[in-house]
Amino acid sequence: MTGSISSPGGDSSADADLFPTEALAYDVFARACPSRGVLEHVTGRWGGLTIGALAEGSLRFNELRRRVDGVSEKMLSQTLQALERDGLVHREAQPTNPPRVDYDLTPLGRAVAGRLLALITCVEGAMEQVLDARARYDAERGAR
Repeated sequence: MTGSISSPGGDSSADADLFPTEALAYDVFARACPSRGVLEHVTGRWGGLTIGALAEGSLRFNELRRRVDGVSEKMLSQTLQALERDGLVHREAQPTNPPRVDYDLTPLGRAVAGRLLALITCVEGAMEQVLDARARYDAERGAR
């Protein structure tokens, strides 16, 4: 499977190592490609918000749950497990009583977060245009 999309951004050697510009060995558009699952974890509702929140720094589970408003304990736990399995999040359990668990992004997670935060900033900055477009659409087709 060879991908045809070149990676975005940066000129740093770290970016070059994480996001090569030559043809890729994986193709997210292919049904069986494992990169598709990772993309779903990163861009899904809770995955994207979790990565964005952890880009601000290390957080404990309940701090992260408060930051990602609306996520249930179960969904956050599942999201963190998937992101940890993908190598994007590091979980560190402290041997204290009561137990303390901290979550942080790995170097790969930080690289992904940088690109994700650029997308978030783009969307937030375009919200007036989005809201105007929605209003025009609804006016033309009848409110939903």
